[in-house]
Amino acid sequence: MNDLSGADLVPLVKEIYCTCGDHDPKELTWMMFLGFDIFAWMPFHVVHRVLDKDQEKLEHETKSFQSYVKKSITISQTGALVDRINPVIFLSLVSLKDECK
Repeated sequence: MNDLSGADLVPLVKEIYCTCGDHDPKELTWMMFLGFDIFAWMPFHVVHRVLDKDQEKLEHETKSFQSYVKKSITISQTGALVDRINPVIFLSLVSLKDECK
């Protein structure tokens, strides 16, 4: 019987994800955990999935922030905040939008 300890075995299931393409599942990527100064060496697809989840959370927080600002604009336009905050500043916050290029 041959010794398989040194052989490079081919995985039985090839991992293909629609968002990150075809990568070697053994490929390790450095990742820093959110809020910590800890780095970990993790498989590429795990890192990509974590980043996708973080992106979804960021988009949700952005939408809730813009909703809060839009509510503040309606209050500002009624004249309740005129002495404290300029309505032009609120309008510029609502119109800001990052787009991927």
